[in-house]
Parts: sequence; structure tokens; C-alpha cells
Amino acid sequence: MHPAASVIFFTTASGAGYGILVLLGIMVPLGYLPTDPWFGAVTLLLALGLVSGGLLSSTFHLHHPERAWRALSQWRSSWLSREGVAAILTYAPVLLFAFGWVSYGNAIGGWAFWGAVAAIMALVTIYSTAMIYASLRTIRQWHHRLVPLVYLTLGLTSGAIWLAALTSSFGIANEFVVTAALILILISALIKFFYWSSIDQTTSPSNAGTATGLGHLGAVKQFEVPHTEDNWVMKEMGFQIARRHALKLRKIAGLLAFLVPFLCLLAGLMNVAPMPIITWIAAISASAGIVTERWLFFAEAQHVVGLFYGHDQS
Repeated sequence: MHPAASVIFFTTASGAGYGILVLLGIMVPLGYLPTDPWFGAVTLLLALGLVSGGLLSSTFHLHHPERAWRALSQWRSSWLSREGVAAILTYAPVLLFAFGWVSYGNAIGGWAFWGAVAAIMALVTIYSTAMIYASLRTIRQWHHRLVPLVYLTLGLTSGAIWLAALTSSFGIANEFVVTAALILILISALIKFFYWSSIDQTTSPSNAGTATGLGHLGAVKQFEVPHTEDNWVMKEMGFQIARRHALKLRKIAGLLAFLVPFLCLLAGLMNVAPMPIITWIAAISASAGIVTERWLFFAEAQHVVGLFYGHDQS
């Protein structure tokens, strides 16, 4: 599949923003983060900025962005519609939580309820985004049980790392946040590596024989390609990446998204390096790594329509 920049930015930016909202909605009411209004204003502004920027960028992938609102009416059957509805509904509890925290310096008690609702809605939105891809049976690499877990854990991981960077910038003792980020890095790395291993060891159930219904007669081969020039289908669904390049990019994604942030946060936790500097390095590295991972998520996906153009679906 064609790795569109707008969709990559949307899924990575909004994932991090929703990850921050989930952690704020849980950690602040439980007392693991301070209720300082300035800290609340900055963290919530960053989270909402990432979420809103990601959602707006996703509309640029549409040929008619002005019609995007129509997708909201299909929530009974479409994960894309459910994602849009969940994303919009999430703003209400977030803004109520922000109002109590920033205006009154109070993020506990009754206001904490809205923080919890915001956390739940943020998780629902990330899950809905993942299911847009996981529900597509026509793409083997997406129709996988680990795809929702990959999206959820990477969103929480990137949110935790950015939250660690923000708390250190405010001079807040953030051992709990850093520890949570370290645990999430390990979990998300394991899930992602299991996902990569799984898609490498499985093959598509579809081939030219099943597509034409002639497989029972023997191996079906294409006589000639249907087009002499690329068309829209080939551009969007026929994108291919060489296996050797994919493996190289996986290593880069693993290094930047998991290894570097883990070592940086561990060094900060052990007082080997100054926490404010090392957490920001971790946040920037993690973001670059997740962008690489998300680019690969699209580039490695093979739509069954490629069979019509003679593409190998193994």
C-alpha cells in the first residue's frame, strides 16, 4: 500500500496525543502527577495539539475533504466512522477535565471523573483507528490479531515518553512516569517484533488460482499485465518495497523507537545522565522510530488486487 504522509502523521501524532490523555486521566487523579495548573495547561495543550493536528492531516488524504463529515453517519458498520465519532466525543471530557485542572487547579474529585472518561475515550479512538486496518481481510499484513495491540501500545508508549520529557522540563520528580515508559517500551517492542515475525512466517491464502477459480486445474500464470502504465489502483494499492529494504528499515525503527529511548530513560532513572536532556532525546528518537514503523506498516502491506497485476503475494 502507498505510505501516504498525511495518514502516517495522523496515526503517529494522534496516537501520541491520545496516549498522553490516557496517562493524564489515570495518573493525575491517582496522585502520580502534580495538579499544578501550568503543567496541566502545557501537557493538555500538547496532547490536544497532536490529536487535532493528526485528525486534520487525515482529511488531506481524501479527494474531497469537505465531505469528510459524511463518514460519521456510518458508525454502525464502519470503523472509520466509529473512529471519527469517538475522536469528536473525546473532546468533551478532555475539555471538562482541562477546565477543572487549569481554572481551579483541581484534577481530583469530580473533575477526575472527566479525566477517566477522557482516558477511556482516547483508548476507544486508538482502537478504532487500528480496526480500520485490522478489519480489512484483503490485506494479510493488516488483518492480524496483533495490529490493535500494536497501535494501542505504541500510542501509550509514545505518550509516556513525551510525558516523561514534559515532567522533567517542569522539574517534577518523575520516577513513576519514567518507569511506566520503560515498561511500555518493552511491551510494545515485544508485540511489534512478534507481529513482524508472524507476517514473515505466513503467506496469503489468495493467489491467481483462487482469484480466478481455476486453481484446481493447476498453477495459474498471468499471460501479460493488464496495463502498460501505472494507474490509481497501482499507485495506492500496488506499492512494493524490496525485502532487503524492509529489513533494514525494521532495524532502524527498532533502534529509534525502542532501544534508544529505553537506554536514555534508564540512564536518566539511574542518574547517569541529566533527566531533562535525556528524556527529550528519548522522545524525539521514539517519534522518529514510530514514524518509520508506521511507514513500513503501509509499505509492507499487500492488497490482493495486486494479483491482477502479477504481484507476488507471499
